[in-house]
Amino acid sequence: MARPRALVAFVLTAAVVVAGCSRASEDRPNQSARLVLDFQPNAVHAGIYLALERDFDDAEGVTLGVAAPSSSTDSVKLLLGGRAQFAILDIHDLALAREKGRDIVGVMAMVQRPLAAVIAQPQIARPRDLEGKRVGVTGLPSDDAVLSSIVRGDGGDPAKVRKVTIGFQAVTALLSHRVDAATAFWNAEGVALEAKRPGMHQFKVDDFGAPPYPELVLCVSRETLRDDRALVAATVRALRRGYEETINDPESAVEALVGRAHVDRAATASELDAVSPAFTEGVTRYGELDPKALAAWARWEARFGITKRPPDIARAFAPGF
Repeated sequence: MARPRALVAFVLTAAVVVAGCSRASEDRPNQSARLVLDFQPNAVHAGIYLALERDFDDAEGVTLGVAAPSSSTDSVKLLLGGRAQFAILDIHDLALAREKGRDIVGVMAMVQRPLAAVIAQPQIARPRDLEGKRVGVTGLPSDDAVLSSIVRGDGGDPAKVRKVTIGFQAVTALLSHRVDAATAFWNAEGVALEAKRPGMHQFKVDDFGAPPYPELVLCVSRETLRDDRALVAATVRALRRGYEETINDPESAVEALVGRAHVDRAATASELDAVSPAFTEGVTRYGELDPKALAAWARWEARFGITKRPPDIARAFAPGF
């Protein structure tokens, strides 16, 4: 009786292997895709470039092309028009696009906490000291929310802050003393300012009233999510692998960015050192979209006026990947 049982076991094992190979084949989209970044390549994109360097995309059946946005590029339009399959969006831009009826969906968190902050001159000891002071903002709606949340979170009155529109010139404006503080990303401008003028204060928005939320999100159109689900899943797997390797081997991630995007090595290494804890902070695996964190963010988003009402997170995100 031993030989028939062994035969049955062999046949079952072979069936499982064949079925597994069949599923693996079905999961490989074997197609090209375009990913548009949220900004010029920097350390927050390290996992993407390491995934390309190590061919993690090809291993998943995707030939991924990465493009930096131009000043005229509207990533949402590219997604909806089918000219890009993926785009990294600031979570506030995702919310605003959906409020305008554009059916864009977040499928993976690139970071797990806000990157927004107010960076202040050394003499500004705390956010409520900004009352009566000049604070630079880019002009984006989210800047007002970040500034209000931080000042109010420290017991100050945001209405007493003198806002000055400076565009994306926080580093220059602060170094030249045009402003007493400015809204900026602590992982980029914050690192640059620390190198140029140590002693600046960084007031991170989630330290002053905002919930932890994923500042940057990998997004697709609803059509892509519905019709090319295998492509979405394969791309998420490839990028997750790239970021997991980045966490374990940051030097190689920096080299991949330098080689492919021609960024400054020293600045990129410093930025990656600063931002890498945010890749997995509060979650068990890179890329997770936490429904509880997103629900808290949605309430904050409406409370501080970025959107008219809390975004519908069930429609705005697909956490199943």
